[in-house]
Amino acid sequence: MRVVQVEEFGGPEVLRPATVPDPEPGPGEAVIAVAAADVMFLDTLLRSGWGEDFFPVAPTYVPGSGVGGLVAAVGADVDPSWTGVRVVADTKQDVGSREIPVGGYAERAVVAESELIPVPEALDVPHAVALLHDGPTLQSLLDAVAARTGERVLVAAAAGGAGVLLVQELTRRGFEVVAAARGDAKTGLLRSLGAAEVVDYGEDGWTDRVGTVDAVLDGAGSALGRAAFGLVVEGGRFVSYGTAGGEFASPDPDEARRRGITVVGLTDLPSLDRARRRALVEKTLVEAAAGHYRPVIGQTFALEKAADAHAAIAARAAVGKTLLVP
Repeated sequence: MRVVQVEEFGGPEVLRPATVPDPEPGPGEAVIAVAAADVMFLDTLLRSGWGEDFFPVAPTYVPGSGVGGLVAAVGADVDPSWTGVRVVADTKQDVGSREIPVGGYAERAVVAESELIPVPEALDVPHAVALLHDGPTLQSLLDAVAARTGERVLVAAAAGGAGVLLVQELTRRGFEVVAAARGDAKTGLLRSLGAAEVVDYGEDGWTDRVGTVDAVLDGAGSALGRAAFGLVVEGGRFVSYGTAGGEFASPDPDEARRRGITVVGLTDLPSLDRARRRALVEKTLVEAAAGHYRPVIGQTFALEKAADAHAAIAARAAVGKTLLVP
């Protein structure tokens, strides 16, 4: 089968197609014929060699940790009725107390039966894959921001995979959503998703146009995130979950205390064990199938073009979710 491998740490060019033997499912495992594979910002960081103390991956490896498709084969002790079912699954493997992504950028992926999550009939597989990781993130961020009726909420980096879901769900719940992104393509998308206000933070004076907000969900980080923090009213909330700008925003804790602002970082969000994460994925798929929100798949790439997918994400040219389609 065809795969894409990271043969050494470096830029997108280190992602190279290869051919390896088709995998066989072991006891308790299933093989998925991959129709779509998630491409995450984390994948680009790991490929560059970032985070070796937290994610012990080493070349040569097949990156990616989320796939969807048909169950093609099952191993011993697996219910044979899974065969032919449309599923999404996480391909992560446990390493001690940590998990590393293995095997998503491939035509076929082996996962434990416990990882198989059926795709509701009203969703296609690519949209379900787009929710596999951003769905639990959405649910966790909604809990963390604890928005109250009538509040004004700023979503920074709102055109990202999680951002577009936040804009849709917060709008559906009746909050006044201010969506911030950079460029006409992204701001145009956010207007189509129903945001009450849309601002381009690539333009001077964007913070003046926003004014004050009750809460911020910051997927941008860096200077943009810190600027967004300055817009939060006294007693408000600031939730930092993204590093699109290269680092988390990390507001001044003394200023946060002085202004009574609750700051929630990514590491402050409740850790999700496998059972809880699965439950949140299932909840998200059901809600999306019911029409509450829909992921935005901004771009797809052939499997062999994984390097182009990483380059698009690094250049901040990607909108919504990026998927590989073997």
